[in-house]
Amino acid sequence: MLHDLGHGPFSHLIEKVFRFRHEDWTRRIILDEGTEVNRILSSYDPDLPARLVALYDHVYAPAFISQLVSSQLDCDRMDYLLRDSFMTGVKYGIYDLEWVLHALAIDEGSDRLYVEMKGLHAVEEYLQARYYMFRQVYFHRTLRSAEAVLVSTLARARHLIERGKTGLLTHAAAFEKMLVGKQVTAREYLQLDDTNIIYSLKEWSSDSDPILSDLARRFVDRKLFKAADLDLRPDRVEHFWESARQIVTGAGFDPEYYLIKDRAADIPYYGYYLPGASDPEGLIYISSGAGNSPVREISEISEVVRGMRAYTIDRVCFPIEVADDILALLADNGGQ
Repeated sequence: MLHDLGHGPFSHLIEKVFRFRHEDWTRRIILDEGTEVNRILSSYDPDLPARLVALYDHVYAPAFISQLVSSQLDCDRMDYLLRDSFMTGVKYGIYDLEWVLHALAIDEGSDRLYVEMKGLHAVEEYLQARYYMFRQVYFHRTLRSAEAVLVSTLARARHLIERGKTGLLTHAAAFEKMLVGKQVTAREYLQLDDTNIIYSLKEWSSDSDPILSDLARRFVDRKLFKAADLDLRPDRVEHFWESARQIVTGAGFDPEYYLIKDRAADIPYYGYYLPGASDPEGLIYISSGAGNSPVREISEISEVVRGMRAYTIDRVCFPIEVADDILALLADNGGQ
């Protein structure tokens, strides 16, 4: 229940902008004696906050308990797939959760979770659900375009503040401090929410800086960038980006903020299962039969998982005003 306590506004997006990990904030919030969470946990057991953090740090014993919180078969992943599928109205994320849980077992010799053979097909379905939710929802063009605009807006605001422009600062203490690169306390961080950022964006939409005001208006009014897949011939990649920068610049836009390369690898938590992971906790294990059958990595048994190859999706995001020229450039360079 406390695993994602440290998430900031707009979830993982703000981590990218301010360069922090929400897991680190979860630890700070739990350990900070000034937070309500710490007081409640400590009232039950003074050692409970530290024990919880040990669990998140994967130094808790027994180790399989940590895997329930953070692994390829953790509670978070199994929950968000079904929840996001329901909330977005798509069917990609549906799988047989009850049967996966029914088939979970503990490999006491290795102190890790594994899945009994009877749960093989349910886990295959779960991994396919993650694969398609990633491609169709989490890496959806509109979603990623909106994130590109927001990241550019915040980057421009920080750029201006670093050069002495103070009129951009708000009365939201945590957000203001983070914009100027100052440290914030756990209690200040907990006051930060989507409303703080939306308020700032509305204020910035009438700012004197034309780049900041334009980007802020695009996000608030949902006049987002266009996103197109990059499938370029290797020998044309450099030429494409140089020509694209010239197009964007020629239209009066700064390519630093208006020409964004978006990679699927930027959101790995929602991505595909990677059998070749070196971290044992990054793998799913399954028994190869009944009784005392050996526990093996799932791709050694499942043809379905072996067929789920790693993939790369690259996109370019740019203003709709230059869409025709950029799309024509893509076509000329072997893109889609």
